Amino acid sequence: MDRNEQSGGFTPDRRQFLGVAGAATLAAVGASQLGTTPKAAATSLTGTSFGTVRQIDAGVLNVGYVEAGPADGTPVILMHGFPYDIHSYVEVAPLLAAAGYRVIVPYFRGYGTTTFRSRTTRRDVDQAVFALDVLALMDVLKIEKPILAGYDWGSRTGDIIAALWPHRCRALVSTSGYLITNLAANKLPLPAKSEWAWWYQYYFSTERGELGLTQYRHDLGELIWKFNSPTWNFSDATYDRTAAAFENPDYVSIVIGNYRWRLGLAPAEPRYAGIEKRLQKGPVIGVPTITIDGADDPFTAAGDGSAYRAKFTGPYEHQTLQVGHNVPQEAPQAFADAVIRVDGLKQR
Repeated sequence: MDRNEQSGGFTPDRRQFLGVAGAATLAAVGASQLGTTPKAAATSLTGTSFGTVRQIDAGVLNVGYVEAGPADGTPVILMHGFPYDIHSYVEVAPLLAAAGYRVIVPYFRGYGTTTFRSRTTRRDVDQAVFALDVLALMDVLKIEKPILAGYDWGSRTGDIIAALWPHRCRALVSTSGYLITNLAANKLPLPAKSEWAWWYQYYFSTERGELGLTQYRHDLGELIWKFNSPTWNFSDATYDRTAAAFENPDYVSIVIGNYRWRLGLAPAEPRYAGIEKRLQKGPVIGVPTITIDGADDPFTAAGDGSAYRAKFTGPYEHQTLQVGHNVPQEAPQAFADAVIRVDGLKQR
């Protein structure tokens, strides 16, 4: 999440669950870092799940992702946020697959079974790098022009690709609208209530916050889930399934680094300076787009999308749903419907 969007403890059962899930994740991570690429890492939760996670080298990463639907279907890439993972789409993916789409859901860098191919690779955190990661995945999977859909970090990543590389984006579903980070705007204070909502962003700016995320990553993530989605009564098992993804060895450095970068507290990487210069100008998005706001999301700007409407210059629709921040997991049918609908906007 980003300030630009505004212009519990462990139980013994939870520890046991997370230990099993985390062990499966770390087994895959360890194999990748040792130079052997696992074909698939089995999920550890019975019931609703993706089944297996595929691994593929793409750019500097060995990416963990799930795939559903026909191989020749129109491709859709679904992208998660913080502190979430691919399971935000565990109900969306089969709906889209049943409609004939080829669905790809990757773990971002620092999450789940996505790892760096080399120990010596810099753990870059600039907003541009997440878009480059997705483009690299698209290239290796031979996906030229997918529908991009996401929320939180996923919305920002989709926005960047749609804005700078529109020839690589068929259409866009962007929860919370236009989330490309403006570093100058992030230096300015917000109203007190909005600043209070960003407590963890400022917490992460301190050494204490980094230690806190390291030691209490499970509990901290759960607290954020409850704040972000006050009307969503998720189960312990639902949260724990996602929290296993936070056991990635790069999770803390990527999360802390990205939030510090947004506040200008971490240096920008010169290699992305050209991309970032374009992003800081606030480029418009011309591909067919549906934006979605969660009415119960504490970070939703007032105005039913009007705060960012001018940023979308192509075929466009806006929806407001009676859910919180994690729109695809709280309203999977509505989110899947938005993906299908935006695919038709280009024809109008």
